[in-house]
Amino acid sequence: MSLPRASATAVLVLRVVYGVALIAAPGKLTLRWLGDGANDAPVQVPVRGLGTREVLLHTGALIALRRGTALRPWLAASIAGDLTDVIATAAGRRRLPPGSPLATLAVGGGSALLTLLIAGVVDE
Repeated sequence: MSLPRASATAVLVLRVVYGVALIAAPGKLTLRWLGDGANDAPVQVPVRGLGTREVLLHTGALIALRRGTALRPWLAASIAGDLTDVIATAAGRRRLPPGSPLATLAVGGGSALLTLLIAGVVDE
């Protein structure tokens, strides 16, 4: 397996694991991001939805990578998801913990950038 494909696999597996963790323990994983409301059921519903998005999207990408089918559309969808998380956090910044928007920009933006770099070097 080439280094770009191995890197893509590692990133995608980590994203699936992250999604599973969001589904299993949404409050613990999002407390710094969303504040005390992270432990409220109405907040955990969309967080679990985010986790499900991560699992399904990145599992689909892993399958595409394994089969040798087009991977870049999956990566583009992943980037779009990361950027919508950043935008949504920025829109709600007034009611979020201090530093949350900047941390989300770093994590979500960094993830989008990493995925973009992988998309640029991975074989189709």
